[in-house]
Amino acid sequence: MIIAAVGTAFPPHYYDQERLLEAFRAHWARRHYNLERLEALHRNVLVGGRHLALPLEEYEGLGSFGEANDAWIRVGQEVGEEAVRRALDGAGLAPADVSALMFVTVTGVATPSIDARLVNRMGLASNVKRLPLFGLGCVAGAAGLARAADYVRAFPGDVMVLLSVELCSLTLQREDLSIPNLIASGLFGDGAAAAVVVGSDRSAAGPRVVATRSAFYRDTERAMGWDISERGFKVVLSAEVPELTRRHLRSDVDGFLAEHGLVRSQISRWIAHPGGPKVLQAVEEALELAPEALEISWRSLREAGNLSSTSVLLVLAEVLERRPPALGSYGLVLAMGPGFCSELVLLRW
Repeated sequence: MIIAAVGTAFPPHYYDQERLLEAFRAHWARRHYNLERLEALHRNVLVGGRHLALPLEEYEGLGSFGEANDAWIRVGQEVGEEAVRRALDGAGLAPADVSALMFVTVTGVATPSIDARLVNRMGLASNVKRLPLFGLGCVAGAAGLARAADYVRAFPGDVMVLLSVELCSLTLQREDLSIPNLIASGLFGDGAAAAVVVGSDRSAAGPRVVATRSAFYRDTERAMGWDISERGFKVVLSAEVPELTRRHLRSDVDGFLAEHGLVRSQISRWIAHPGGPKVLQAVEEALELAPEALEISWRSLREAGNLSSTSVLLVLAEVLERRPPALGSYGLVLAMGPGFCSELVLLRW
């Protein structure tokens, strides 16, 4: 099970955090909100700018969940196709070579799903196996890699493409003045990423998936997720997420590595989902990492924000393209998300 390539794609509309903050100030000032508090929350997430699915001025015209979701379907197909094509090009494969397509998201809904629409747009084989998954949230990038590895273990001659599309800006509740929503308005961005995972009967450059581990933390359902209503997706984001990370991640990682005769010091690349400053700090503390260990995750957060399931694949793409370790080295992909839960994927170059 080899990760042959990762492709990424973003909508063309990029705004720095100052421009976005200016727009939020103008909107929420109508309701006499504490604008100093808004500014502090946006600065604390340490995001420098984000891609948005739509031009900034078009968001005010989205009058319903249905209109926002229609935009998600349209833009999702565009960035999804671009990410898949880039990943296939990187792996030296064509759309017709794809045996299975897994699609993960938590920011929109569609039936037929985005993966089905891409079969038509891209000319995928009519017998391609499709697996659309909704609801895993931020953990879905790592979990998708794990499930893709499971698939090609069973079908070693196959090519699985994992596609993540997250257009978080289209979920924003503009009338919600809760602290979680205000944090989300400054933290989350839009984009897509696709990973090509091939079985052992195929030759490919890239790291091998050695093993995976899922961990579910009981009775933590309100730590993170959505409350869904006629208005769409309202964010649930508890302040206990960093503490849950500190409480569980070290023992999960150490136990997982020990099963393969490894310890943390043998991991050359930490490919961590950039969930936010407090989450990344909690990961650093829990795993006793050097400041530079999560440098790519911190930079991804700063340059693009948190893209839910897409973000860990952005970090992986950066490692594959610009920071691959020496042959024989190990890496660990890790992410946490709604449930509350975590997913670990052990790689070897």
